[in-house]
Amino acid sequence: MNDQPRHPDAPAGCPVAHGAGITRLYGPESETDPHGIYEQLRKQYGSVAPILLEGDIPAWLVLGYRENRRVLDNPLQFSRDSRIWRDWKEGRVADTSPLIQMLGWRPDCVSQDGEPHRRLRTAVTDNLQAVTGRGIRRHVAHFANKQIDAFAGAGRADLVTDFADHLPMLVLTRVVGLAESEGRSLAESSHQIMKGSADSLAHNKKIMGVLGELAARKRAEPASDFATGLIDHHASLDEDELLNHLRLVLITGHTMTSNLLARALQLILTDTSRRSGLVSGQLDMSAIVEEVMWNTPPLAVLPGRFATSDLELGGCPIKEGDLLVLGLAAGNADPQIRPDTGISVAGNQSHLAFSAGPHECPAQNLGQAIIETAVNVLLHRLPGLRLAVPPEELTSTASTWESRLDSLPVEFTP
Repeated sequence: MNDQPRHPDAPAGCPVAHGAGITRLYGPESETDPHGIYEQLRKQYGSVAPILLEGDIPAWLVLGYRENRRVLDNPLQFSRDSRIWRDWKEGRVADTSPLIQMLGWRPDCVSQDGEPHRRLRTAVTDNLQAVTGRGIRRHVAHFANKQIDAFAGAGRADLVTDFADHLPMLVLTRVVGLAESEGRSLAESSHQIMKGSADSLAHNKKIMGVLGELAARKRAEPASDFATGLIDHHASLDEDELLNHLRLVLITGHTMTSNLLARALQLILTDTSRRSGLVSGQLDMSAIVEEVMWNTPPLAVLPGRFATSDLELGGCPIKEGDLLVLGLAAGNADPQIRPDTGISVAGNQSHLAFSAGPHECPAQNLGQAIIETAVNVLLHRLPGLRLAVPPEELTSTASTWESRLDSLPVEFTP
């Protein structure tokens, strides 16, 4: 780590100013052991650490639970509006950078604060509430059964690639008003954007093209779906706002739910007591989800916040326009608030997995409905379901923002 470049904005008084190297939060090491990197940074710097993102763009990674909450709860100090991001304003971040797909300003509720944020978020939450109560579990059961039909006779499957990777997007295509045939392609494009791949810009263009066609169709032929609800909402979204909120729901909703579903299945299949408890009805699926939210949140690092003035956080002087990224996984494991990660977190919903503050995830109920229904269908459709490899052979691959389970091979009675 010491042969890496120094943070160009390291102020006097912060630990990084004393000649330490700066860790890149991308590359081979971060792909295989992100939690090891978080702990190494915590030992070296404390609750806030200097890092480099793709293109060696400087940022601060917030590792402490309390520091994460301070940033998330205070939009006046830590804005989501990336137009104040100094490195972007001064031309060090190209518009073609994969970081733009995650951090760049868009006309959506995530990119804004105050009254503009409230107006746009209301349109999203009102319509999510409407579609969540409109037969969502029936849609999940339909697509879950259809996915299972493809492998039920084989007696073997990979519950990541054959199930969790695509199911949430299939459900979301139905929710927003898209054709089922779009689901798998959109899931792959969403994954490439989150991964920060070299062709993430092309995948984003593809998604926006599909959504542009959807918006035109729904204006001409309204229906009972999320897209029509946004078009008709009293917040009066313009075309760019409409398309970007459809994008937001598809990409964020799919990524969060896909990762969470895979991790929940991993926990169930590596702990026979949990699996038997679910089948017998003695254990509620929400308790499984809660545990996953604490230990392996679907977004390990949340992008991002931008300092609106010079201030101090975790002992580091932060400069106006600095980028901060929120270490949700690191914050959940902060020894200051969770000295023993082996202690049960049952009934404790104060994890950071859904973010917090004004920008807290508005689709929690939708994700919960997808996961609970999908797991229920899976357990009842596949008798004798069991892990096909030793638990220690399961691996994950991380990007800057997420850590995805690579595979979950299972066996069952055909």
